[in-house]
Amino acid sequence: MVNVDGSPSSRERYVPAGWPGMRGKRVVVTGGTRGLGEGVVRLLLAEGARVATCARREAGLTALGDSLTGEERDRLFTEALDVTEPGRLEEFVTAAAKRFAAPGRTPDLQALHAASPVAGLDGLVACVGGSRGGTFEQTDGADWAATWELNVGHAARLVRAALPRLRAAGGGSVVLIGSVSGWKPGPPAPYGVAKSALIQLAASLARELGPDQIRVNTVSPGSMLIPGRRWDRMRREDPRAYEAFVGAELPTGAPVTPHEVARTVVFLLSDWATGVSGAHLPVDRAQNAPSPDGY
Repeated sequence: MVNVDGSPSSRERYVPAGWPGMRGKRVVVTGGTRGLGEGVVRLLLAEGARVATCARREAGLTALGDSLTGEERDRLFTEALDVTEPGRLEEFVTAAAKRFAAPGRTPDLQALHAASPVAGLDGLVACVGGSRGGTFEQTDGADWAATWELNVGHAARLVRAALPRLRAAGGGSVVLIGSVSGWKPGPPAPYGVAKSALIQLAASLARELGPDQIRVNTVSPGSMLIPGRRWDRMRREDPRAYEAFVGAELPTGAPVTPHEVARTVVFLLSDWATGVSGAHLPVDRAQNAPSPDGY
């Protein structure tokens, strides 16, 4: 996803909000080169955190790094990978933790993967998501499985891989990115079901991991304008339909921006949110149906 109207452009400097305790925190963000993921990464860097992020394409990671200041680049660790590929996400988490344990030098990935001491992490953001298939009749079992793995499977594997790292840090904060589609019905069904499961996963893990001082929450964004994606295409190709949707379902008259959602995510990662765990926090400007096809 990419930044939208009302959000700082990818070339603008993100102004830190001064969230307490963010400076120096070590945070892993999946899918950090576009839209919400990019916004979270940039805001974390502006707050002084050390950030590791991954994406499928090296070009996006390179562009992200090139747009940062030298000091921010020193606090950013990136790796190109597919989060659904067996073992790759787990290797990335290990490499990120080891990189943060040895700041200031260029990482040798083989050496980092092989290193033995448990290095700590302070936060996770499971931002990668998406859907495969079409209508319910057009969506087969493989599409359901792929959508589940991209959303729920990747998030569960991220938390499991990072669990020893969070414990080594004395606790931490996990944010799973849900969706308005996860708690308000509307097609496509596989996407909504997967995002609904993330809300349940966060609530369950908050109870199970609470004794380790690990907080787990879900943030569910509303519809966001993403260049080249559904709402942007509708706005350009069928402006009347777009205006009808916004007028009917968004009482403020505009979709939520990725930057607004990113601020909420970073708040939950910060020490200002130490009492918040097991929560499901919609950030959707009081949106009603998730799409023109919703209830």
